[in-house]
Amino acid sequence: MATPESLAKKGRKRSDYGYHQLHQTRWFDNDMYAHLNNTVYTTLFDTIANSYLIEHCGMNPFSVNNPTPKSPEGQPSNLTGSTDQIGLIVSTHCDFFGSVAFPDTLEVGLRVAKLGSSSVTWEIGIFRKGEENVKMVGTYTHVFVLRETMRVGKGGMESRVRQGLEKLLSPPEAKL
Repeated sequence: MATPESLAKKGRKRSDYGYHQLHQTRWFDNDMYAHLNNTVYTTLFDTIANSYLIEHCGMNPFSVNNPTPKSPEGQPSNLTGSTDQIGLIVSTHCDFFGSVAFPDTLEVGLRVAKLGSSSVTWEIGIFRKGEENVKMVGTYTHVFVLRETMRVGKGGMESRVRQGLEKLLSPPEAKL
């Protein structure tokens, strides 16, 4: 029997997500049952969440070992920010409502489902390009910790990260 939460997720539309990316599936993304392997979904979660953190929250995951990353052409990268924090994944969950497979193009949507003082729970919606019904809704929780100690800092997450995350907070009352 479907729960009210599962039914709500099944009803998600692209417009429920404030940040979007297109992803072309690859031949080796399929599993032996001819649908997208479960591990690929986690890769999609990681890609869209980290893209958002880099583009809108000033996070630079490369600043630990390479303070000024270079592009393949040897030019300085557009990743100029750095932070004393990193996001650690503490939880993932998926609800599947339909199958996707190679050669589908996927439209991936991202929103912030919950925002705590040091954590964010993302919600990711996977849609087959051109179709309205969501195929999968996943959640993914990051806890922001200090790089040096791997512990949550006294002030929680950095303000520029929080400000970027608040832009995707849906619904607004999800702020903890």
